[in-house]
Amino acid sequence: MARFNRIEVALKLKETGIVPVFYHPDPEIGKKVFQACYNGGFRVIEFTNRGDFAHEVFAELNKHAAKTMPDLILGVGSIIEEVTAGLYIQLGTNFVVSPMLNPKLAPVCNRRKILWMPGCGSVAEISQAEELGAEIVKIYPGSQVGGPKFISAVKGPMPWSNMMPTGGVEPTEENLKAWFDSGVYCVGIGSNLITSEIIKTQNFQKLEEDSKNLLSLLKKIRKT
Repeated sequence: MARFNRIEVALKLKETGIVPVFYHPDPEIGKKVFQACYNGGFRVIEFTNRGDFAHEVFAELNKHAAKTMPDLILGVGSIIEEVTAGLYIQLGTNFVVSPMLNPKLAPVCNRRKILWMPGCGSVAEISQAEELGAEIVKIYPGSQVGGPKFISAVKGPMPWSNMMPTGGVEPTEENLKAWFDSGVYCVGIGSNLITSEIIKTQNFQKLEEDSKNLLSLLKKIRKT
Protein backbone atom coordinates (compact mmCIF):
# COMPACT_ATOMS: atom_id res chain seq x y z
CA MET A 1 0.00 0.00 0.00
CA ALA A 2 1.23 3.50 -0.85
CA ARG A 3 2.53 5.46 2.12
CA PHE A 4 1.61 8.78 0.46
CA ASN A 5 -1.66 9.63 -1.25
CA ARG A 6 -1.91 11.48 -4.54
CA ILE A 7 -2.51 14.87 -2.92
CA GLU A 8 0.62 14.56 -0.76
CA VAL A 9 2.67 13.47 -3.77
CA ALA A 10 1.39 16.31 -5.96
CA LEU A 11 2.21 18.89 -3.30
CA LYS A 12 5.70 17.53 -2.76
CA LEU A 13 6.35 17.50 -6.52
CA LYS A 14 5.45 21.18 -6.65
CA GLU A 15 7.58 21.99 -3.62
CA THR A 16 10.71 20.15 -4.76
CA GLY A 17 10.32 21.03 -8.45
CA ILE A 18 12.71 18.38 -9.76
CA VAL A 19 12.31 14.59 -9.84
CA PRO A 20 15.37 12.37 -10.36
CA VAL A 21 14.58 9.52 -12.77
CA PHE A 22 16.67 6.38 -12.38
CA TYR A 23 17.00 2.66 -13.15
CA HIS A 24 19.67 0.12 -12.33
CA PRO A 25 19.32 -3.66 -12.02
CA ASP A 26 21.43 -3.81 -8.86
CA PRO A 27 19.43 -2.76 -5.79
CA GLU A 28 22.63 -2.00 -3.86
CA ILE A 29 23.54 0.63 -6.45
CA GLY A 30 20.00 1.93 -6.24
CA LYS A 31 20.19 2.31 -2.47
CA LYS A 32 23.34 4.40 -2.78
CA VAL A 33 21.86 6.55 -5.53
CA PHE A 34 18.71 7.14 -3.52
CA GLN A 35 20.68 8.02 -0.40
CA ALA A 36 22.86 10.49 -2.29
CA CYS A 37 19.82 12.16 -3.87
CA TYR A 38 18.05 12.18 -0.51
CA ASN A 39 21.05 13.72 1.26
CA GLY A 40 21.15 16.30 -1.51
CA GLY A 41 17.60 17.37 -0.73
CA PHE A 42 15.36 15.37 -3.06
CA ARG A 43 12.20 13.88 -1.58
CA VAL A 44 10.61 12.39 -4.70
CA ILE A 45 12.32 9.83 -6.97
CA GLU A 46 11.02 7.94 -10.00
CA PHE A 47 12.35 4.40 -10.53
CA THR A 48 11.80 3.33 -14.12
CA ASN A 49 10.46 -0.12 -15.02
CA ARG A 50 13.03 -0.83 -17.72
CA GLY A 51 14.65 -4.20 -17.06
CA ASP A 52 13.85 -7.81 -16.30
CA PHE A 53 12.79 -8.29 -12.68
CA ALA A 54 12.67 -4.51 -12.23
CA HIS A 55 9.69 -4.96 -9.91
CA GLU A 56 11.82 -7.08 -7.58
CA VAL A 57 14.46 -4.36 -7.45
CA PHE A 58 11.77 -1.77 -6.78
CA ALA A 59 10.31 -3.85 -3.94
CA GLU A 60 13.67 -4.00 -2.20
CA LEU A 61 14.35 -0.30 -2.73
CA ASN A 62 10.91 0.72 -1.49
CA LYS A 63 11.27 -1.33 1.69
CA HIS A 64 14.74 0.14 2.23
CA ALA A 65 13.50 3.69 1.69
CA ALA A 66 10.63 3.22 4.14
CA LYS A 67 13.09 2.20 6.86
CA THR A 68 15.97 4.58 6.22
CA MET A 69 14.39 7.55 4.39
CA PRO A 70 10.79 7.60 5.67
CA ASP A 71 9.82 10.87 4.00
CA LEU A 72 11.16 9.84 0.59
CA ILE A 73 8.34 9.41 -1.94
CA LEU A 74 9.27 6.63 -4.34
CA GLY A 75 7.26 6.00 -7.49
CA VAL A 76 7.57 4.04 -10.71
CA GLY A 77 7.88 5.13 -14.33
CA SER A 78 7.74 3.57 -17.80
CA ILE A 79 4.42 1.86 -17.04
CA ILE A 80 2.44 1.17 -20.20
CA GLU A 81 -0.38 -1.20 -19.17
CA GLU A 82 -2.73 -1.74 -16.25
CA VAL A 83 -1.35 -5.14 -15.23
CA THR A 84 2.08 -3.70 -14.53
CA ALA A 85 0.57 -0.72 -12.73
CA GLY A 86 -1.33 -3.10 -10.46
CA LEU A 87 1.84 -5.05 -9.75
CA TYR A 88 3.70 -1.94 -8.60
CA ILE A 89 0.72 -0.72 -6.59
CA GLN A 90 0.91 -4.03 -4.70
CA LEU A 91 4.57 -3.26 -4.05
CA GLY A 92 3.70 0.13 -2.54
CA THR A 93 4.46 2.60 -5.29
CA ASN A 94 3.38 6.13 -4.40
CA PHE A 95 2.84 7.26 -7.99
CA VAL A 96 2.77 5.86 -11.51
CA VAL A 97 4.29 7.56 -14.57
CA SER A 98 3.72 6.48 -18.17
CA PRO A 99 5.55 7.43 -21.38
CA MET A 100 2.20 7.65 -23.16
CA LEU A 101 -1.53 7.99 -22.53
CA ASN A 102 -3.29 4.68 -21.83
CA PRO A 103 -6.81 5.38 -20.51
CA LYS A 104 -6.99 1.92 -18.94
CA LEU A 105 -4.46 2.99 -16.32
CA ALA A 106 -6.74 5.69 -14.92
CA PRO A 107 -9.23 3.50 -13.01
CA VAL A 108 -6.47 1.24 -11.69
CA CYS A 109 -4.65 4.18 -10.10
CA ASN A 110 -7.67 6.31 -9.22
CA ARG A 111 -9.48 3.68 -7.20
CA ARG A 112 -6.41 3.42 -4.94
CA LYS A 113 -5.78 7.19 -4.94
CA ILE A 114 -2.40 6.73 -6.59
CA LEU A 115 -1.12 9.75 -8.52
CA TRP A 116 -0.98 8.86 -12.23
CA MET A 117 1.07 10.96 -14.64
CA PRO A 118 0.48 9.87 -18.25
CA GLY A 119 2.81 10.88 -21.03
CA CYS A 120 1.30 13.41 -23.43
CA GLY A 121 2.56 15.11 -26.56
CA SER A 122 -0.41 17.20 -27.70
CA VAL A 123 -3.15 19.45 -26.38
CA ALA A 124 -5.71 16.75 -27.18
CA GLU A 125 -3.85 14.15 -25.11
CA ILE A 126 -3.38 16.56 -22.21
CA SER A 127 -7.10 17.36 -22.18
CA GLN A 128 -8.05 13.67 -22.35
CA ALA A 129 -5.67 12.85 -19.48
CA GLU A 130 -7.24 15.59 -17.37
CA GLU A 131 -10.72 14.23 -18.13
CA LEU A 132 -9.48 10.87 -16.83
CA GLY A 133 -8.42 12.51 -13.57
CA ALA A 134 -4.70 13.14 -14.11
CA GLU A 135 -3.64 16.01 -11.84
CA ILE A 136 -0.24 16.26 -13.53
CA VAL A 137 0.71 15.12 -17.03
CA LYS A 138 4.14 14.12 -18.21
CA ILE A 139 5.29 15.93 -21.35
CA TYR A 140 7.43 13.38 -23.15
CA PRO A 141 9.83 13.54 -24.80
CA GLY A 142 10.10 17.09 -23.49
CA SER A 143 12.49 18.66 -25.98
CA GLN A 144 11.21 16.80 -29.03
CA VAL A 145 7.58 17.67 -28.29
CA GLY A 146 8.46 21.35 -28.39
CA GLY A 147 10.43 22.26 -25.28
CA PRO A 148 9.56 25.25 -23.07
CA LYS A 149 7.76 26.96 -25.97
CA PHE A 150 5.26 24.09 -26.06
CA ILE A 151 4.56 24.48 -22.34
CA SER A 152 4.01 28.22 -22.73
CA ALA A 153 1.71 27.70 -25.69
CA VAL A 154 -0.43 25.16 -23.81
CA LYS A 155 -0.65 27.30 -20.67
CA GLY A 156 -2.22 30.11 -22.70
CA PRO A 157 -5.62 28.50 -23.34
CA MET A 158 -5.22 25.90 -20.56
CA PRO A 159 -3.68 27.70 -17.55
CA TRP A 160 -4.98 24.98 -15.21
CA SER A 161 -2.81 22.27 -16.79
CA ASN A 162 0.03 20.95 -14.64
CA MET A 163 2.89 19.64 -16.76
CA MET A 164 6.10 17.76 -15.95
CA PRO A 165 8.49 17.56 -18.90
CA THR A 166 11.03 14.75 -18.93
CA GLY A 167 13.66 14.42 -21.62
CA GLY A 168 15.83 17.39 -22.45
CA VAL A 169 15.99 18.83 -18.93
CA GLU A 170 19.56 19.88 -18.16
CA PRO A 171 21.14 20.90 -14.83
CA THR A 172 22.06 24.37 -16.05
CA GLU A 173 20.64 27.77 -15.12
CA GLU A 174 19.74 28.62 -18.71
CA ASN A 175 17.85 25.36 -19.31
CA LEU A 176 16.05 25.22 -15.98
CA LYS A 177 15.06 28.88 -16.18
CA ALA A 178 13.57 28.32 -19.63
CA TRP A 179 11.45 25.42 -18.39
CA PHE A 180 10.23 27.10 -15.21
CA ASP A 181 9.60 30.44 -16.91
CA SER A 182 7.36 28.55 -19.32
CA GLY A 183 5.11 27.46 -16.47
CA VAL A 184 6.02 23.84 -15.72
CA TYR A 185 4.69 22.26 -12.54
CA CYS A 186 7.94 20.35 -12.06
CA VAL A 187 10.53 18.58 -14.23
CA GLY A 188 12.04 15.12 -14.40
CA ILE A 189 15.78 14.64 -14.90
CA GLY A 190 17.62 11.39 -15.49
CA SER A 191 21.08 10.77 -16.90
CA ASN A 192 21.94 14.47 -16.93
CA LEU A 193 22.03 14.26 -13.14
CA ILE A 194 22.66 10.59 -12.36
CA THR A 195 25.33 10.20 -15.01
CA SER A 196 26.82 6.97 -16.29
CA GLU A 197 30.20 8.19 -15.02
CA ILE A 198 28.88 8.53 -11.47
CA ILE A 199 27.48 4.99 -11.61
CA LYS A 200 30.65 3.61 -13.18
CA THR A 201 32.97 5.19 -10.60
CA GLN A 202 30.41 4.93 -7.78
CA ASN A 203 31.17 8.53 -6.88
CA PHE A 204 27.99 9.03 -4.89
CA GLN A 205 29.47 11.95 -2.99
CA LYS A 206 29.52 13.85 -6.29
CA LEU A 207 25.88 12.93 -6.87
CA GLU A 208 24.99 14.30 -3.45
CA GLU A 209 26.85 17.54 -4.15
CA ASP A 210 25.33 17.84 -7.64
CA SER A 211 21.87 17.31 -6.14
CA LYS A 212 22.38 20.06 -3.57
CA ASN A 213 23.70 22.42 -6.23
CA LEU A 214 20.81 21.69 -8.58
CA LEU A 215 18.16 22.35 -5.95
CA SER A 216 19.95 25.52 -4.87
CA LEU A 217 20.00 26.65 -8.48
CA LEU A 218 16.27 26.04 -8.81
CA LYS A 219 15.60 27.97 -5.62
CA LYS A 220 17.52 30.90 -7.07
CA ILE A 221 15.60 30.68 -10.36
CA ARG A 222 12.25 30.61 -8.58
CA LYS A 223 13.13 33.73 -6.57
CA THR A 224 13.88 35.67 -9.75
